[in-house]
Amino acid sequence: MDTIASLFSFITTPVSWVIVQFHSVYGAIFGPDTGWAWGLSIVSLVILIRICLIPLFVKQIKATRAMQTLQPEMKKIQERYKNDKQRQSEEMMKLYKDAGTNPLSSCLPILAQSPFFFALYHVLNSIASNDTVGVINERLLESAQKAHIFGAPLAAKFTDNSDKVEALNASLTDVRIVTALMIVLMSLSQFYTQRQLMTKNVDTTVKTPFMQQQKMLMYVFPIIFAVFGINFPVGVLVYWLTTNVWTMGQQMYVIHNNPTPGSKAQAAYLERFSKHVTRHGKTRNRRERAIVKAIVAKGRDRNEYERKFINGLNKAGLAAQADGAVIKSDAVVVQAEDGSPTTAQSARRQQPKRQSKSQRQGGAVKAAGESPSLIKAEEPEGGGKPAAVAKKGNAKPGGSTRSKAQSGQRKGPQRPKSPSKK
Repeated sequence: MDTIASLFSFITTPVSWVIVQFHSVYGAIFGPDTGWAWGLSIVSLVILIRICLIPLFVKQIKATRAMQTLQPEMKKIQERYKNDKQRQSEEMMKLYKDAGTNPLSSCLPILAQSPFFFALYHVLNSIASNDTVGVINERLLESAQKAHIFGAPLAAKFTDNSDKVEALNASLTDVRIVTALMIVLMSLSQFYTQRQLMTKNVDTTVKTPFMQQQKMLMYVFPIIFAVFGINFPVGVLVYWLTTNVWTMGQQMYVIHNNPTPGSKAQAAYLERFSKHVTRHGKTRNRRERAIVKAIVAKGRDRNEYERKFINGLNKAGLAAQADGAVIKSDAVVVQAEDGSPTTAQSARRQQPKRQSKSQRQGGAVKAAGESPSLIKAEEPEGGGKPAAVAKKGNAKPGGSTRSKAQSGQRKGPQRPKSPSKK
């Protein structure tokens, strides 16, 4: 580890200078020799580094999603050129170039953090060895050695013996309890971060070896942290626990607001977004318009959740436009007879039933001002029954029968017309 630390010694001085600057601020509040002053200085260092790494984190997200998209094509290339490794590598590089991505892009934040991590380890290890480092002089070195976090010195390790711990004015039990608790929290935060990535933010429509690798890393990484954590000083554990919590929160924000297409997180996000757009009847800012524009541009390539989003807008009487705007659609929403909005399909169901010929004729006579008594069948002389009534119960529910006299016909019984003979 000393060899690795020496390789990153060029950044030791900047890291120690940043810690000292934060310590001067927190020392004025909590006291210069307290664990709060030195512990918060390390936490502030982490936050500063992670803020500077946000652009790399964005690139990591894009690279990871691009790699997930390329997995089916990569599998085809591996199967096609399985006996020609050189041609397989050439085709892979060509695929990466065409897609504008690189497998190493997903590791950029971790690689960028490595120099700061080893520089901080070298600083804390020098404090434990009572050696000045960077801008930390003898006065600051003595102050850092007095600093304890819940009874554990910043430079103490889980594997330290009792003599070394007593030299730092602490007990071995306190050091073991604090370091063990921090190692457990560090491993659990790493496991939860990887788990929420696998269960919520992975495209479930594509089954590739990449998903199996990520699932394996979900269990491997916490074990690695636990094994190496017992050799980390308390100050480094504070650093690593803080960066894990930052990563977990940062990833939760990304999953909630910018999920992977086809994932469960996208289904939940589009459901919330659909309710928001339906309530306001439009997209209100550039980000919302960009989301709608991207979904509309996919056309038939939309996944299940994106199609459900578009259909939900249509049912609400809204239409998504190619420029990302959402407008009210007259083709979807029509006005019912009572003035309430309804869909065209329900409007077709509300159309009146088709009337029979006798009902239409009766309505025409009524509209012309005729008396209703004129359309009733008259009884024949002699008090007999109307000739048109041959059977009981044959009257249609419309209230008018075929036996009623039509305009231009003779009253009384009619002889049936015989078919014309040629």
